[in-house]
Amino acid sequence: METYELTDGRKKTIDEMSHHQLCSYWRFAKTGAPLIMGECGDYFKKRLFEHFGGFTPEISKSLGFG
Repeated sequence: METYELTDGRKKTIDEMSHHQLCSYWRFAKTGAPLIMGECGDYFKKRLFEHFGGFTPEISKSLGFG
């Protein structure tokens, strides 16, 4: 398996994440985190930004900046 390959397990993990969880992961993930890189990252971005519409002001405020 390639490091950033979209496996069934990773797809399931992303699909089961809430809007808030996706935003939190996107904001606070370390550089190179497999869920937001490569093929897997492309799927993650589509799920967050196309399916959920990205960050809302409420989610952004609740997360803060670390």
